[in-house]
Amino acid sequence: MSFTVLIPARLASTRLPNKPLADIGGLPMVVRVAQRVSGIGAKHVVVAADSPLIMDACQAHGVRAVLTRTDHASGSDRLAEACELLNLGDEEIVVNVQGDEPLIDPALVSAVADLLKNSPVASISTAAHTIETIADFHNPNVVKVVCDGAGLAHYFSRAPIPFPRDKPDQLPTPKPLRHIGIYGYRVGFLREFPKLAQAPTELSEALEQLRAMWHGHRIAVHITVQAPGAGVDTAEDLARVRSLLGA
Repeated sequence: MSFTVLIPARLASTRLPNKPLADIGGLPMVVRVAQRVSGIGAKHVVVAADSPLIMDACQAHGVRAVLTRTDHASGSDRLAEACELLNLGDEEIVVNVQGDEPLIDPALVSAVADLLKNSPVASISTAAHTIETIADFHNPNVVKVVCDGAGLAHYFSRAPIPFPRDKPDQLPTPKPLRHIGIYGYRVGFLREFPKLAQAPTELSEALEQLRAMWHGHRIAVHITVQAPGAGVDTAEDLARVRSLLGA
C-alpha cells in the first residue's frame, strides 16, 4: 500500500510572518520541505495551502498543491479537506509533514507510514524518542507519551510520565519518551475526526491526539533513535536552519 504526504501550510504566523514562503537558499521553505520528502516512495507529495500565494510558489517549483479553506480550526481539519480534494479512499494512508520542518528526516516519514500499514488496529501512527535529561522530562513544552506492550500509545501528557514515585529526582527506567509531532492517518479517520467532540483530556492538556484516544482510536508509536531537527517558529530558527543548510 502506497501513501500520500500532505504538508499543511498556513500563511498567517504571529511569530514569523509569511513563514511558508520564507527564503532558504533561493527556495520557499514549504518547497524545501516538499522536495526533502519527494524521494521516499510516496504516491503523492502535496501541499495543503490556505493562500493563493503559497499555491503560486509551489507551482513555480513543480510542487503539487491544493487550495484549502482559511477557517479550519486545526491542521487535521485542513488535511481532511485536502483528502477530499484529492479523492483519496478511506483505507489510504496519509502522513502529515509540517511545512515548517525543512530538516525533517525522510526516513522518519517512511517509518511512520510503514508502521500504520502494519498496525491494522490503529487509526493513527506517530513517533517518539527517549528523553535524556530531567529538565526535558519536567518541561511542559516537551510532550511525553507512554506506550503499552504492543507499542500503542497509552497516554500523552505535558506532565512527567511515567512518574518515578520512589525516585522523583531521576528519570524513570526505561527512559521516558518524547513525542515527535509527525502523524500518519487512515483517510477514513481523518474524515471522521472533525465530527468528534473535543475530549476533556484534550482541553486540559491542549493535545489534539487525546481526542482520538478519548473516542477509542488507537495510535501506533514508532521509536526513533535520533531526535529530529527542530522546526522553524521564529526568525532566529530560520537563521539557524539557513546556516545548517548552507543557505
